Amino acid sequence: MPPRSSLHSRLKTAEWDLTSMIDVVFLLVAFFLLVINFTAADQNERIKLPVSETAQPPEMPPTEPMTLHILAEGNVVYNGTEYSLAELPKPVDRQIRLLQYMNVPKEKITVIIRADARTPSKTVLEVIEMCQSNGLTRFLLRTKIDETLPEKRPPENILPH
Repeated sequence: MPPRSSLHSRLKTAEWDLTSMIDVVFLLVAFFLLVINFTAADQNERIKLPVSETAQPPEMPPTEPMTLHILAEGNVVYNGTEYSLAELPKPVDRQIRLLQYMNVPKEKITVIIRADARTPSKTVLEVIEMCQSNGLTRFLLRTKIDETLPEKRPPENILPH
């Protein structure tokens, strides 16, 4: 059995280098902060989406989404700022020019419209027409799936009596 002092000195020299583990933890924290910020940009607590029986998620996520939140009173929230319908074309046009500068064609930009259930359809139509006048042609309308409806089941086989 080795003397106690040599065992104690060997245990003192065995240190772990935690630098790489700390780097990985910081990268994970930064990643999750970015993901949380991107999903928060697509939400607005002031909007209560309309309920739809036929709502389906898109087959593929949009490559270049542009989310417009239409409030019940008719104003539109874009990139966290509230605009009237008259003010909206300027920031939308600015975003389109920025994306075109980054070699993103207008055809790849998808406008995601999150309109409040109480928003008049005329207002939604005006927003769509404003986007179309700027050359945008792809649209997604966000709705909520009605969870109170019974599941759609195929009809049971009914045998004649």
